[in-house]
Amino acid sequence: MSDQSPVTHSVDADGVGWLCFDDPGGRANVLNPPVLAALRAAVAALAAQPLKAVVVHSAKEKIFIAGADLKWLAALPDAAAALQLARTGQELFAQLANFKVPVVCAIHGACAGGGYELALACHWRIATDAKETSLGLPEVGLGVIPGWGGCARLPRLIGAQAAVAHLLKAALVPSAAALTAGLVDEVVPAAELKTRAKAMALRLSAEGLPNRAVPAAAPADFFAGQRQTVRSRMRGQPAPLAMLDAVEQGAALSVAAALELEANLFGGVAAGEVAKNLIHVFNLRERGKKLSLDAWFPTEPAAGTPEKFQIVGIIGAGVMGSGIAQWCASRGIGVIMCDADRAAAERGIAVIRGLFKQAEARGSLTPAEAHKMMGGIGVTTTLEDFDMCDLVIEAIVENVEVKQKLYAELSQVMAPGCVFASNTSALPLEDLAAKATNPGRFIGLHFFNPVGRMPLVELVLGKETTRATAERALAFVKSLGKTPVVCRSSPGFLVTRVMFFYLNEACRLWEQGVPTEAIDRALHEWGWPMGPMRLIDEVGVDVTDFIFGEMQHYFPDRFTRTTITQRLLAAGLKGRKNGESAGFYDYTGGKETLNAAAAAFGPAEKIILEPAAIAERLNGVMIDETRRVLAEGVVKTADEADFALLLGAGFPAWRGGLMRYARSIGA
Repeated sequence: MSDQSPVTHSVDADGVGWLCFDDPGGRANVLNPPVLAALRAAVAALAAQPLKAVVVHSAKEKIFIAGADLKWLAALPDAAAALQLARTGQELFAQLANFKVPVVCAIHGACAGGGYELALACHWRIATDAKETSLGLPEVGLGVIPGWGGCARLPRLIGAQAAVAHLLKAALVPSAAALTAGLVDEVVPAAELKTRAKAMALRLSAEGLPNRAVPAAAPADFFAGQRQTVRSRMRGQPAPLAMLDAVEQGAALSVAAALELEANLFGGVAAGEVAKNLIHVFNLRERGKKLSLDAWFPTEPAAGTPEKFQIVGIIGAGVMGSGIAQWCASRGIGVIMCDADRAAAERGIAVIRGLFKQAEARGSLTPAEAHKMMGGIGVTTTLEDFDMCDLVIEAIVENVEVKQKLYAELSQVMAPGCVFASNTSALPLEDLAAKATNPGRFIGLHFFNPVGRMPLVELVLGKETTRATAERALAFVKSLGKTPVVCRSSPGFLVTRVMFFYLNEACRLWEQGVPTEAIDRALHEWGWPMGPMRLIDEVGVDVTDFIFGEMQHYFPDRFTRTTITQRLLAAGLKGRKNGESAGFYDYTGGKETLNAAAAAFGPAEKIILEPAAIAERLNGVMIDETRRVLAEGVVKTADEADFALLLGAGFPAWRGGLMRYARSIGA
């Protein structure tokens, strides 16, 4: 037995065998051909010895098993190779399920995908109560299905309905929730894990395997309803439907036959384009967590750990300012929110209180936690109260002159080390900072609305932004649990610029006679969460119209603004923003219907275009503009552009990213 093996085995004096995962080549255990070979050898070695029971565990501090190696999955050439991969893992895990003595799985740290399928093959599962312990089957989110027994064994453990809910959610759950759901049998303190696992192993050896109740069958109409929901909410993705087939059909089969069905269904999706795209997106997310500024400051090394911001000043109590203030406070950061209009400040506090109430209703915060966080927000109507802030985020009206005046005033009252940040979505930083002193401390932090749900923040570097300023801002964004993408200051940066070229082209189609519903249906069916006309209502007709004007101002040779948003505004139709009830659609009574008043502004003669032609035209505009953004160096790589549009614009992840999609079609 080599000390360098990723899976080692031993037998203690009480006759308990120990299988230990500890890959010497990395911080995490992942399942790949060498690890599976080592596991096979270790299981065979234990099977040849007299034993009372076996305990499976990991020596890693924060990872039990992180699942299958995604590089291995992404490289699968065809369905036959994927089928063989599934059968290989199933056969190995079946050796644990059918082992001659009881097998207990002792889980500490992340136990994902194939790692949890291994745990399912064991006879008893114990997890620690540590915050780093979470487990489950996220495969559907990667465009595949559990192929090593998850679809066959999980429904037999917790029932088909609960299993389907877990598999569709495609997320790991903490150990306490896993215990409630029946994913594990016990939860213990980390210090007691091995002791408890051994005791349970010896108990099962003496008393026999657990006698588990057979879960109730799903109602007759359950799977039909689930398929309808999946086709609506996860359109274009074959894995959810394959998973439903595996669970529904497998329920009537023996475990061996259900595993073979699962393997064949896995083979049908795992080597497909959607799976490769979603694995690519997962890798983009992982790289995003490690984002650094080295590419933007190649001659200036980082100066160590940046100093944290302690108190953040938010200027502007509107939708964005209130959202940013609430999110900062929810992360334990002191906040002072300023609005010169006392009534606006009070409305902002009401919005923040409502956001905390929503968090309580979701169960993500207790009332006591929300109350404490709410108490961390101060309100003022004067900048004089900002003297203790080390970061100020401006979220006021998108007007260059108004913002310039504000930053000139801030320069007079703030400490020299205070960082100034703008939440502008479209205006170049150089224009905003023109009258501010020390422009090196000026940066853009473009949050997206709603702040609590949108993960992206564009971190925008001006021509004079220093690395020290940028490093502090980057650390701040990460501390908020947000995902940053770094951009060079430019009109509209990345997401706003690309999206509003797209929205303007959609309005052009509308003005040419293509109906609202035809445009939106085409893009929604293509994969976007909503069509462009519906998105304009959500963003606000007023905001859209303003940004159309800014894009024409900054790109006069290429952007000719459409006029429908101006006409809608003149008629008092502002979309859904700020509680307004109508735009391209009417939202009266909580229902969404086409707005006849908006439709009346369109041409009488309608044009019928095929949905594919509409999607091709509008996506083509985005592709062309993203290429220009890349050529100008606004972002560094196509992958970063794809990532920003995935998180900030809702580009369908199963298509892999805008520029990846463009390459796939030769555009």
